[in-house]
Amino acid sequence: MATIASLKKGQRGIIKEFSLEHVPLKLLEMGCLPGNEVKLVQIAPFRDPLYLDINGSHLAIRLETARQIEIDLI
Repeated sequence: MATIASLKKGQRGIIKEFSLEHVPLKLLEMGCLPGNEVKLVQIAPFRDPLYLDINGSHLAIRLETARQIEIDLI
């Protein structure tokens, strides 16, 4: 099972279904929705947070949250 947390810098994936109880509403409002493309842009020191490009929106999410969002690798 691949998740956003398993991406390497520059890798892309398509977000699959995920549990709404594990993902903050703020991420949903910013485009972190099933079917959208995600790319890992940068990794902060100690690998937390992760800086992502999701359909043109740039955002940082905690590693703990990234582990909850499954993806299909492109």
